[in-house]
Order: sequence, then structure tokens, then C-alpha cells
Amino acid sequence: MAPLPSFDLVVATVDRVDPLGRLLASLARQTHDRFRVLLVDQNEDDRLLPVLAEHYRLEVVRLRSPRGLSRARNAAFEHLDADVVAFPDDDCEYADDLLERVGRRFSDRPELGGLSARAESRDGHSSPSWQPEPAVLDAANLWNRGISFGIFLRRELAERVGRFDEELGLGAGTPWSSGEEIDFLIRAVAAGGRIEYDPSLVVFHEEKEPADLRRLGYRDGASVGYLLRRHRYPLRKRARMLLRPLAGAAVAALRRDRPRAAFHLATLRGRLAGLRGER
Repeated sequence: MAPLPSFDLVVATVDRVDPLGRLLASLARQTHDRFRVLLVDQNEDDRLLPVLAEHYRLEVVRLRSPRGLSRARNAAFEHLDADVVAFPDDDCEYADDLLERVGRRFSDRPELGGLSARAESRDGHSSPSWQPEPAVLDAANLWNRGISFGIFLRRELAERVGRFDEELGLGAGTPWSSGEEIDFLIRAVAAGGRIEYDPSLVVFHEEKEPADLRRLGYRDGASVGYLLRRHRYPLRKRARMLLRPLAGAAVAALRRDRPRAAFHLATLRGRLAGLRGER
């Protein structure tokens, strides 16, 4: 039986301490222990030292970068050394056997360039937007089959794709400050990587109700529009991506759900702005 691959887990963190501790605790319980944590600390102080001391048995490489999620991940790229790269959020958790299961898939399938897992809360709740069936990712179907903390790529493929787009991601300072993982997956598929979505692979991540639905809708919508424009998606795909929030707004209006209708309309405005490149 072939040995399981090693992992570099790139964790960008800022402000959070207790959630990071829960992530590290879940990593300490892994049944496969050939991994390092490349922790990119964007805090301006040493607030993380106590939690790192608590998990001193883990191999943690502490790095620094300016604020911004994509900037942080890019700061880790020159330190990659393992067989497989992943990008867990600082507030997610891994099931105890996740790295073993993912590692076995890579070990058994040399042609596999990457895996994509779905998100689920600890109580088993998962967004209905996640597709229930496994699939090989392509540029058309990956939009609701990928999230950053559920992506596992062979290092060779990740390095071939290159750095994260720093125009995208939280803290980017642009109107389209999300969607960096979708951009990365689009480029990975275009680079010839075979990436499979497997809904049986789960990363735990609690859903939080946003304080400002309209702002979230506009930001995520603008990111989608940016990606449709940057990657020159055909008119048919662009039209579909504009019709979806319009239909969502109509359904919400019929249900007299004003906040949700406003969210969908803000998403539509964001997608239009992203397509036009409006800042």
C-alpha cells in the first residue's frame, strides 16, 4: 500500500483566537499526522502565542503578511514543501480522519490533481446550494462545488496555477472582496488539473447570519461579475448568473420577505458592477 501524502495547511488568521484554537485542536486529533500548519499571522500583536503554546506538539510555521486573505495565502507559497496543499479557514474544523481520507484518495489515484469538500455545521446542517452528487470540476459547474477551506490540491498543481488574485478575498480593498477560491479553481481546471468534488468529504464550518444582507449580496455579486468578466465566460453563462438573483428577488417579494428580496437585488447590482469593472 502506497504511503499517504504529506500536507501543508495554509491558515490565514487575523483577530480570531478561540476559533483558531478549535481548529488547531481538531488538527491535533488527526489520524494522519504528516502535516505542517503554515500559519500566516496578520495580527499586529502576539495574541496568538498562548494558543500556539497550548498546541506546541503541532508543527506550526508562523509567517507574517499585510492584511488581506489572498495576500496571506500568497505569503505562504514560497514555503510550500508538502505533497498536498490545503487552505483551512481559521474558524473551521476538520473531522478527525479527514486528512487520512483525503490522503488515501490521492495515494490511490495518481492522476487526481485535487479534491473539493463541502461545508457542514457541527449539527449536520449544510447549505442547499451544495450539489448532492460527486462531479469532476469544470469551468461551468465549479461555482457551487468549491469553498476555500474544502480545497485540497497537489502541490505541483497549486504551483502551476500560481498565486491567489489579490484583487479578490476578504481585506482586498476592492468591491469584489470574495471569490478568490473560485478564481483559483477556474485557473486550476484551465491548467489541466483533474479536480473532483466529493460531497462525502466535509469540513465543519458554522454558518453565521450576516449583519448586513445587502452589503454581503453586493460584495459577493460583484465578485461573481468580476470572475465572469476576467475569465471571459460566454454570454449564456453571464445571462444565467444575472437571472438567478432576479428570480430570487421575485420569489422573496411574493413571500413578502423584504430583507431577502433586497439581498437578491443587491446581488444583481453587484454582478452587473463586477461585469462592468465598476469600482
